[in-house]
Amino acid sequence: MTTWTWAWTQTWAVTRVLRDRNAGLYLGGVVVSGFGSSAMWLVSGIWVKDLTGSDGLAALCVFALWAPTLIGPALGTLADRTRRRPLLVWTNLGLAALLLPLFIVDSPGTLWILFAVLLVYGAAGVVHDAAESALVATAVDKQLLGDFNGLRMTANEGMKLLAPLAGAGLYAAYGGARVALLDAVTFALAAGLYTLLRVHESKPFAAPAPGGWRAQTAESARYLWGHPTLRPLVLAGGTTMLFSGLNGALIYAVVEGLGHSPAYVGVLYVAQGVGSVAVGLAAGPLLRRLGERRFAGYGIALTAVAVTARALPYDTVVLASAAAVGVGLPCVLIAALTAVQRETPDALLGRTTATANTLLFAPTAVGLALGAGLVELVDHRVLLAVLGLVRLVTVVPMLRTQPSRASASVTSDRSSSDANPA
Repeated sequence: MTTWTWAWTQTWAVTRVLRDRNAGLYLGGVVVSGFGSSAMWLVSGIWVKDLTGSDGLAALCVFALWAPTLIGPALGTLADRTRRRPLLVWTNLGLAALLLPLFIVDSPGTLWILFAVLLVYGAAGVVHDAAESALVATAVDKQLLGDFNGLRMTANEGMKLLAPLAGAGLYAAYGGARVALLDAVTFALAAGLYTLLRVHESKPFAAPAPGGWRAQTAESARYLWGHPTLRPLVLAGGTTMLFSGLNGALIYAVVEGLGHSPAYVGVLYVAQGVGSVAVGLAAGPLLRRLGERRFAGYGIALTAVAVTARALPYDTVVLASAAAVGVGLPCVLIAALTAVQRETPDALLGRTTATANTLLFAPTAVGLALGAGLVELVDHRVLLAVLGLVRLVTVVPMLRTQPSRASASVTSDRSSSDANPA
């Protein structure tokens, strides 16, 4: 394929997505709510730090937001027990209302309100993601799934580049309550966009059954483990995120090795974000050309090489490594979540998506904890070299011949899903 043909294919794919009414409304909701969420996630830690001076309490903000992911399979079951479009609308409106009590957070004694809000915020986000992923598979043209989800990630990463700066500026000028109000407004706007979706939904899928909620939740795990296409992709994604956590714990040691202050980490995150935005634009055409396994495998290989190169003490190399990680890391996540979206029966899709998200993203926390301990014991350059080599080993299963079902889905011009690696 020539460069001109590739550019034309990619541009046409983006145009097709934007011309689809439901896809456009979804992307609008992602951009609007993503802007507020990215601003709030950053400001919550700054807010706690200013009120208490404690780095540990500030770090607990991130933990509170991510902790509900650990019970994602149970929360995701809700998306299969009710209609998904109303669930999305009411979840966004509920999140908007949830943020309003933050106006009374003004001292260390009221911080419990902030942590309670963040915990519920994270739980609602798990339900929201499960319902959204399931509804996208119904509301968006199957042939546009890859391109849509690539653009969705581009929108998410783009907001991560812009919103934190805006949130920090708003916080500095007016305080955390105004940032919470901004986030609430964006959720209300997103709810309005979701009400405009044109999608037919039948009655709730997961009606009460023998064994109740627990049996329905376990059903999604059994389905993932028994599926020949989904199991290797989800396992590869979880392993990749474990390594990404280990790598993330070394970032400050890398910056110190370059002779920069810790603030230089922000520059590396920007470079990684730019890479993620770029791969999001190209994800749909690449998935159709390569298939899920090769797309994931090439992304893992690129990330492995980039992490190894990060051990070299040169600014240019480390910046290029950050951008390459931004390109490579999302590939396996996009491939895995897209395959889940396409290969899972509608009645299981909400809880299966939530289960996959837990298996994909929970290992990040384990990797961060392990890396924080290892970096105190072993030179970070040695750790980076070992991490890169071990990652290359995980590429091998991804480059084997795909099952016939996956191959058929590639030739039928279907593709991708959302991921938020950074």
